[in-house]
Amino acid sequence: MKPRFKCNDFFCRVFVEDTDFQGFVYYANYLKYFERARSQFLIENNLSQVNAKTQGNELYVVKSVELTYCYPAILEDELIIKTEIELVSKARTLFHQSVLNSKNDTLICEGVVEVCYIDNDSGKPKTFPDNLLNLFKN
Repeated sequence: MKPRFKCNDFFCRVFVEDTDFQGFVYYANYLKYFERARSQFLIENNLSQVNAKTQGNELYVVKSVELTYCYPAILEDELIIKTEIELVSKARTLFHQSVLNSKNDTLICEGVVEVCYIDNDSGKPKTFPDNLLNLFKN
């Protein structure tokens, strides 16, 4: 297994809009929580998705997602989204992410999200920005 870069934890609270008619977080919303945590990681490391698109016509794209649901989150739960990144190549990463209940550390959902960096015109892989690659050297 390749070494992983640990990201800062991302915190969020469950609101009514996140839940289904039974009061549980709707299963697809965990993907939103994961996305927010990944976006926050980029922001914290000065990796602007907007600049990548407008200045270099480059995009971070999700190639695949694998999720396992373990326990339901409910209205008003405070959640911790933990993220570790595994660099697979200079244009592909695996984000190992999990959602935990902040009060009791119960594992709610875990998954692996494969993210690639591409040239928007050709759709072909492109090397990640140096400041992202440098994070894995430390």
